[in-house]
Amino acid sequence: MSGVRTGFVTQTHTGDVSWQEAMEEGSNLGFDFVELYMDGATERTKLDPEAVRSLAGTEGLDLLVHLPFVDVEIGSPRERIREASREEQKACIETAGEMAAEKAVLHASTHATPPEWTREDVEPHLLSAIRELDSFGEESGVEICVENLPGILFTVHDFDRIFAKTDAAMTFDTGHARVDGMNAEDMKSFLTDHGDRISHIHVNDARGPADEHVPTGSGTLDLETALSPVRNGWSGTVSVEVYSFDFDYLELSKRKLDDAL
Repeated sequence: MSGVRTGFVTQTHTGDVSWQEAMEEGSNLGFDFVELYMDGATERTKLDPEAVRSLAGTEGLDLLVHLPFVDVEIGSPRERIREASREEQKACIETAGEMAAEKAVLHASTHATPPEWTREDVEPHLLSAIRELDSFGEESGVEICVENLPGILFTVHDFDRIFAKTDAAMTFDTGHARVDGMNAEDMKSFLTDHGDRISHIHVNDARGPADEHVPTGSGTLDLETALSPVRNGWSGTVSVEVYSFDFDYLELSKRKLDDAL
């Protein structure tokens, strides 16, 4: 597992688990980092960057963040909405830098969809946003990692355009890739072919081609096959993404991930 660090995506946005509790439990479970979800109860204006940075240091954890996406429209065809959304993401990235986060997961997505808006209407705006935010992230000391999304721009099958038209890194989400038709062998091939552009991985397990986020190992994804390139010299970060407030399931997920790696 040389060169690979493991962590988890915090479920702090609902307020059921505080960011402090997430960090403390993450440290207790032996994770290398936490990926702090910057929305809802842990939206940027509700965070004290110095306090987050300090506790991460005390707990011996590295920090990543997941940028907000539900109500953010970086690819909107409407200029004012698009520009305001990009400025909000920049403010989040700036806050991430103040917290000493090293990576930020980005959904390059939009709710502007057919029949009102075509792919040709929105894709150039999304690619432009990726380039702009990637450049801003570099200035802030935060690596932007664009995540493949399930069934919408940008799916795993669209990333050839991101790789060709931007310099941004990728977050590879196993559950999202499965929704879009990939099996474990396909994931293995994708990670092998694009490992130089993939900086971060979300292990999102499911019982079928769905975006379920069940505890790692309780789904039907063949993790050992899918993640085999990670064991063969890849260097990056891997988060388990589990929709649960019970840290026992997170502990089990870490054991299953460690076994696969």
